[in-house]
Amino acid sequence: MTTPLLEALNIRHTYTGGTSPIDILKGVNVQLEAGEMLAIVGASGSGKTTLLQILGTLSQPSSGELRFKGDTLKGRSDQKIATFRNRELGFIFQFHHLLPEFSALENVIMPGLINGQSHKELLEPAREILEQVNLSHRLDHRVGQLSGGEQQRTALARALIMEPTLLLADEPTGNLDSRSGRLVFDLIGRLCRERKMAVVMVTHNMELAAEMDRRLTLIDGLLLDD
Repeated sequence: MTTPLLEALNIRHTYTGGTSPIDILKGVNVQLEAGEMLAIVGASGSGKTTLLQILGTLSQPSSGELRFKGDTLKGRSDQKIATFRNRELGFIFQFHHLLPEFSALENVIMPGLINGQSHKELLEPAREILEQVNLSHRLDHRVGQLSGGEQQRTALARALIMEPTLLLADEPTGNLDSRSGRLVFDLIGRLCRERKMAVVMVTHNMELAAEMDRRLTLIDGLLLDD
């Protein structure tokens, strides 16, 4: 058997900011294979975003373990986790989180600059990925000059510039009209296949979720296979 790309083992998360603790995740287990597209669905407030943030090492679980390509992430320093996240993971959210003072091209090269690469060596890969998401004519436009769909496609290009093995998407079509949302979803699927990249997508869109390789539902803090 091949080693899963990502494993979450007995992930638990308790919110302690209120008057009494709230158990959000109650022992989540999931395996993701390389190149697989996985949808996570569930009611609002069920903990989908919390789980995605934990899978992406943006948040720490109260207990449990994450393994990537068979190696545990537990116990790694913050710096090593940040380096891992920058090189192996890509993120796209419902709201694009682009830097408004920069152009589409400048936003896309930002993860590479953070990784220590030069502006010069990043320009061509950034232009290529923007062309792949149909934005070659909008390279020098600032964020405010782009439509909502164009902004989300720019965010997708930024998520892919480091050629991640895993893309984590939190409602990437939720803030778009149906046509723009379909375009973004189709681009994610095509680029996933071309790059042999795995995808975990949190979505309320059951139609899109049904088109992915597998769909899991988060109910009462547990992740159930449909």
